[in-house]
Amino acid sequence: MLSKVATKIFGSRNQRLLRKMSALADKINALEPTLEALSDEELKTKTGEFRQRSAEGEGLQELLVEAFAVVRETSRRTLKMRHFDVQLIGGMVLNDGKIAEMRTGEGKTLAATLPAYLNAVCGNTVHVVTVNDYLAQRDADWMGQIYGYLGLSVGVVISGQDSAAKRAAYACDIVYGTNNEFGFDYLRDNMAFSAEDRVQRSLDFAVVDEVDSILIDEARTPLIISGPAEDSSDLYTRIDKIIPALERQAPAPAAAESDAQEEEEGPGDFSVDEKARQVSLTEAGHENAERLLCEAGLLDEDSSLYDVGNISLMHHLYAGLRAHSLFQRDVDYIVRDGQIVIIDEFSGRMMPGRRWSEGLHQAVEAKEGVAIQQENQTLASITFQNLFRLYQRLSGMTGTADTESVEFQQIYGLEVVVIPTNQPMIREDLSDLVYRTQKEKYAAIIDDINACRSRNQPVLVGTASIETSEYLSGLLSKDKIDHEVLNAKQHEREAHIIAQAGKPAAVTIATNMAGRGTDIVLGGNWEHEVAAMDNPSEEEIARAKAEWTERHNQVLEAGGLHIIGTERHESRRIDNQ
Repeated sequence: MLSKVATKIFGSRNQRLLRKMSALADKINALEPTLEALSDEELKTKTGEFRQRSAEGEGLQELLVEAFAVVRETSRRTLKMRHFDVQLIGGMVLNDGKIAEMRTGEGKTLAATLPAYLNAVCGNTVHVVTVNDYLAQRDADWMGQIYGYLGLSVGVVISGQDSAAKRAAYACDIVYGTNNEFGFDYLRDNMAFSAEDRVQRSLDFAVVDEVDSILIDEARTPLIISGPAEDSSDLYTRIDKIIPALERQAPAPAAAESDAQEEEEGPGDFSVDEKARQVSLTEAGHENAERLLCEAGLLDEDSSLYDVGNISLMHHLYAGLRAHSLFQRDVDYIVRDGQIVIIDEFSGRMMPGRRWSEGLHQAVEAKEGVAIQQENQTLASITFQNLFRLYQRLSGMTGTADTESVEFQQIYGLEVVVIPTNQPMIREDLSDLVYRTQKEKYAAIIDDINACRSRNQPVLVGTASIETSEYLSGLLSKDKIDHEVLNAKQHEREAHIIAQAGKPAAVTIATNMAGRGTDIVLGGNWEHEVAAMDNPSEEEIARAKAEWTERHNQVLEAGGLHIIGTERHESRRIDNQ
């Protein structure tokens, strides 16, 4: 009762923080006319001045107002983008080691430049963590213009770099990279034989973009560096031939609704727990499996699967059952160039080089009939949860964190601050439509797409798997509807597809690759068009911009980007994105 009265008088914790930070934003705004009057050379000297003051004992808070004002003025001059007050507040939240929840499209990438610059001039190593290589490279190139102008160096760590390139990147003031690369580089450094072989410096300050995806969705995902173990590829192939003869247990026919959560009890050789992604043999299945293994010459007549000497056989059998019953082609993985490539369930992207452990990857290779690679043994491992707790100060930003605020506070000690939008929210969120059959659902999607095209409105169709995206693409091709498909198989063309996805009447089908951190510009991306030209003249650039303005207005009149979700994801935050 008392807490309710106090909240009514003084406001909620979130409101009090915002009021305090708004006062600092006013101080930053007050410095704007003074900084605008400075020449480029005078503005550039500010970095040296801040470094000197930091060395003399001034802390982050004392420098914050001036440093943020300098970054805003630099951004206005280099990128023609001026930080809004809500972005300044977002920067303050990040600098305080909290999570800033900023709605999609509110400019989180630009807001991150503020604490990144401030911490870098104070001598801290700064890591800006993104969810994929495309965003890491894009943000480093884009925001690097601000840092470069102010005399700071920017590095980017992406997969495929050698040690020398990584060492050079980590030596920079501000480093952009993916959570995977920062994690694997940390593990490799811990396996290095000498200090000179290490690439990372101290872990001082991290800004994690899409923090809910990395610190919640993938929190328990272990990063594993492995080495080769003994070869048993022939056994996987022989076991794979037995698996189709084993039947999956059907649910008991008389199962009442209240028993829906109970395990399957019908006849069959094995039961499947799809949530835990595990299988278990029934008593009948155990006998059947032993008989089949005896016939295949893998098990002696008088021995049991549970004998100590047959543990390896049991392990291979369970790996084969999981590969056949729980992992689907074009949903959990794709087959490319004779190899099994895993699809990340959270980002929808291919993860070349990553392999499932405990023999599962080999079992899937046997199932698909591709070359079975040698099994690996773990040499080093860490989860994202443990990795990011190693940083002296951690902060994050996302459009969807408030739903997990308790979890962030309990596990990482990170408070979530919800930042209001710069402009009133005009997006219209419609209710879900549920259809009796798949056929009716897809027919309704095609009708919706045609309605949008008739009024020149661009459409983004979200799917949960590659399989669905390709099925929908086939239906659109049948109806002769021009469209683009963005999924893990098309990742090389990602930048081109996203650049054109906002054009009038454009139709783009995408897995959740398009959900996180991708900017679809209404009317298309004129800068992308100019970049594709061969030495464009000033006239050609002006014409491209004028054509874009016309298309942009046309899309706005049609109602902006229309988004159709074909199904719900397991995580509602992916749907929100």
